Amino acid sequence: MPNIVPMRTRVQLSTMMFLEFFIWGGWFVTMGTYLTKSLSASDVQNGMAYGPQSWGAIIAPFIIGLIADRFFAAQRILGVLHLLGAGLMYYMSTAENFEGFYPAVFAYMIAYMPTLALVNAVAFKQLSDSEKQFASIRVWGTIGWIVAGLIIGWLAWEQKGMLSNTFKLTAFMSAILGVYSFTLPNTPPPKAGTKATLSEIVGWESIKLLKDKNFLIFFLSSFLICIPLAFYYQETNKFLNEAGVEGAAGKMSMGQMSEMLFMVFMPWFFKRLGVKKMLLFGMLAWVVRYLLFGFGDANAGIWLLYGGIILHGICYDFFFVTGQIYTDNRAGEKIRASAQGMITLATYGVGMLIGFWVAGQVSEHYKTTDGHMWKEVWMVPAAIAAVVMLLFMIFFKDDKKTTAGLNA
Repeated sequence: MPNIVPMRTRVQLSTMMFLEFFIWGGWFVTMGTYLTKSLSASDVQNGMAYGPQSWGAIIAPFIIGLIADRFFAAQRILGVLHLLGAGLMYYMSTAENFEGFYPAVFAYMIAYMPTLALVNAVAFKQLSDSEKQFASIRVWGTIGWIVAGLIIGWLAWEQKGMLSNTFKLTAFMSAILGVYSFTLPNTPPPKAGTKATLSEIVGWESIKLLKDKNFLIFFLSSFLICIPLAFYYQETNKFLNEAGVEGAAGKMSMGQMSEMLFMVFMPWFFKRLGVKKMLLFGMLAWVVRYLLFGFGDANAGIWLLYGGIILHGICYDFFFVTGQIYTDNRAGEKIRASAQGMITLATYGVGMLIGFWVAGQVSEHYKTTDGHMWKEVWMVPAAIAAVVMLLFMIFFKDDKKTTAGLNA
């Protein structure tokens, strides 16, 4: 395969990534605001509505391991799941109460979360040098998320109470990607004719990595930091709207712009900081972000809110992207996929499931007649992130071999 990806293939894969993450960013960011204002949902119910993302992450390995890896081409499963998702998303726009909305969002996330792995599988199959070629393809996913937020802000659906349109827009885009998927390059099942083992599917093959103290500390820290992470996804848009920030969804897209910028400079930071400092800066950014949210407002303190949003680049790239690279380096080629599966299950699965529940309980506790006591709400994830950061700083020791490998 040539080192240069053919332009037609590059356009196909980039369009796929754009649509994949436009769909996610087009409704997920503003769902809490929609549920609160349009369906009169409680904060606990908000936590329940965000929880299916985690259940989807937990179930996704079984769908991929049992079906996609062994029986059907990835692009075909991708198409079917997005067509199913389009119907569910449109139904969500018509739900008149939370009781009708919740089963649909649960089913939707079970269908959507496996597509994150499927788009990667389709892309990697067409690339001859994924380390050099994948980033320029994947960045279109981040652009898709940004564009979705900017459209919602430009149309002022938050201020006009028209957030049900986000689900209709997403349903339309999901239908487009569903049909488009069948035109993508063929990605046949890589393990056709083989039997699936439970340990392989959920990543238990990599459990031996936890015998290493450093990796165990990293694993536990990754799990625990997802609790404050859930506060950001679940509560921020609702917080910004209550604070009086106009076009909150569009403003939040600055976080993805920051993510793109820091992604470009990741190799530079690795070379100068190493793994431990990168991970620590990532956790510190979560603490600072929530403090900025807690003390900011939509008037003189608006710069604090913008600062908290822009920190997303450090929050996400320095911890989660660095963590994926660290895991890949420690696991090695033999159990690479298994190790990544184990981390994903622990973080986006169990960790964020707990986090969404905690966030719902905390915001419900600090609810008032006209909104929330947001300063008190944000101090909770700030404190959790600070504790995790301190424990990581004390117990995690730089592995010189690993750091050297990443800095090479």
